[in-house]
Amino acid sequence: MTLFQPWTFLRYLLSVDYAAAAANTLWLSLASLIVGLLVGLLLAIAREAKVAPLGAIVGFYLWLFRGTPVLLQIVFAFNVLPSFGVVLSGYACAILALGLNEGAYMAEIMRSGISAVGDDQRQARRALGLRERHIMRLIVLPQALRIIIPPIGNQFIGMLKLSALVSVIGVHELLLVADQSASANFRYLEALSAAGIYYLALTTLFMALQSRLERALSRQPCKDERLPARRWLVFATPR
Repeated sequence: MTLFQPWTFLRYLLSVDYAAAAANTLWLSLASLIVGLLVGLLLAIAREAKVAPLGAIVGFYLWLFRGTPVLLQIVFAFNVLPSFGVVLSGYACAILALGLNEGAYMAEIMRSGISAVGDDQRQARRALGLRERHIMRLIVLPQALRIIIPPIGNQFIGMLKLSALVSVIGVHELLLVADQSASANFRYLEALSAAGIYYLALTTLFMALQSRLERALSRQPCKDERLPARRWLVFATPR
């Protein structure tokens, strides 16, 4: 038997099933990332509020989801939630489990980005009469975004690879299609190599988009730089 069959590899690589599975993997990863971003933002803001009950809830969440394997969380969502009357499709369970797990890591990333924005800027905006929610939305978050884009990009690439775990609950993603294709003729080298090419293409594409986004944000002036000079006179005037 030939060790490597190029035509078999090309047949897998150019097949409709592989392309559809790669698209499914991409959408699954993007949906999970969006859930993780929303959960992480809420957790980070809750921590910044410095309210003891909220801090305890956030701490428990981080402890639970960072301390247990992602595969356990996926299987738990698929097999245990129906016992409580929550019946979801495999795709929805995958997004839920991956998104909640990602939220635990996004919370720390966003918290570090928010903390990196100096407290003096917040104090200055309070002196201008801005409310806390406006300070967070207009001043803190836009500046924190520049800081958290690189680690968020790394998290997405990790999410893209973690999505292969959802094959255990039958979600039609890239690794499951590759495994099913290879089981028909035992050409695992060609089937898995084709899947690897798709994963590399997706990660390379996202890394290029991330690089362009970082350059665009580095050229964009922050809110402080766009403030009229007369507003700064408020802080320069002695009291």
